[in-house]
Amino acid sequence: MTDAQDTAAEPALRATGGPRHQPLLSQPPADVESAPIPLLEPREGIPPVVATEEALAEVIAAFAAGTGPVAVDAERASGYRYGQRAYLVQLRREGAGSALIDPVGCPDLSALGEVLADAEWILHAATQDLPCLREIGMTPTRLFDTELAGRLAGFPRVGLGAMVENVLGYALEKGHSAVDWSTRPLPEPWLRYAALDVELLIDLRDALEKELDRQGKLDWAHQEFDAIAAAPPAPPRKDPWRRTSGMHKVRRRRQMAAVRELWTTRDRVAQRRDVSPGKVLSDTAIIEASLAMPGDAQGLVGLPGFGRMGRRQLEQWQAAVDRAKGLPDGELPQPGQTVAGPPPPRSWADKDPEAAARLSAARTAVSALAERLNMPQENLITPDTVRRVCWEPPRERSVEAVAEALTGYGARPWQVEQVAPLLARAVAPAG
Repeated sequence: MTDAQDTAAEPALRATGGPRHQPLLSQPPADVESAPIPLLEPREGIPPVVATEEALAEVIAAFAAGTGPVAVDAERASGYRYGQRAYLVQLRREGAGSALIDPVGCPDLSALGEVLADAEWILHAATQDLPCLREIGMTPTRLFDTELAGRLAGFPRVGLGAMVENVLGYALEKGHSAVDWSTRPLPEPWLRYAALDVELLIDLRDALEKELDRQGKLDWAHQEFDAIAAAPPAPPRKDPWRRTSGMHKVRRRRQMAAVRELWTTRDRVAQRRDVSPGKVLSDTAIIEASLAMPGDAQGLVGLPGFGRMGRRQLEQWQAAVDRAKGLPDGELPQPGQTVAGPPPPRSWADKDPEAAARLSAARTAVSALAERLNMPQENLITPDTVRRVCWEPPRERSVEAVAEALTGYGARPWQVEQVAPLLARAVAPAG
């Protein structure tokens, strides 16, 4: 394998002939490095939004007849609506062109997912889109993640716009990424942006595959992609109210109970109104009310986030505070979560100096290897896995025993092969 740090990845990719897309400029710039080509319009124009079962059937037939991998993207309304559902799904496939599907009008896309079951799906940052795609019946069996591929190949910037520009020489307009995609009808500029997001994904995938193969990392990438495709849905987060921003200020258990009651009330209201919880009540307001524990609704008025509320709203939040006040001591939340695994590394030196020394040696070795391989340390091996092995190493400190431990923590074979020898040396008994 050729070390990634010894390669000139981006110029090599630019020299492969460029994407199949025909640039919208009459002449491409002489120096693509300094002047990427603006990608202004999908090659077949903006496809119509599919919002009926009849139109969806036509798309399903077209994509079933298409060939090769399928580019897939989804737009959500984060910050505007409750949850992370998809409000637009974009697809592109050779022989089928591009499609924009409205999951509000077509909430069940399982028939489309079935005809694409044997195809490789190309996504950028797959773990972000897979949950909302799964909700509407679309789950890949094989995928290629262009963001993760970029990380493994050593690109310093792996957003879709940066990757398309650095790898293919085209500039994508990314101004609509954070808009309210639940808006209906969707404005034409947004639809153009959405269609362009899948316009070059297939070209990007092909170029990155060549680069990963050249660096000797293609099998590694496939192992990562297979792990993402096979991963089950994430379980519901335990005690999500504990993640309220500013929670570190709350010390007393009854104040913590107020955070829980306010957070739960906010979540219930947000779900009923289908709006982002932050639009109902800010995290800052929850924390301030929990610290103040006011005696009545009027006491909330002077706190951040409550000043412009009507009496009925104030009474709703005060009722949550009052419920916390009335809880028996035995029902108050405990001041910390039970966290599986080792304690925070900052406490290791006091609790177990030998473990702290093992972790220091392991981190140094992993950092050096990641630099040689030209990839982020967290993609080489997760920091949590390193901590677990160092805090409680296998009884037998051999490479084989460490490899078995890494596998048990979910490391892929390529990661085990690269990292196990380093960690075995790091956890070996001193002397």
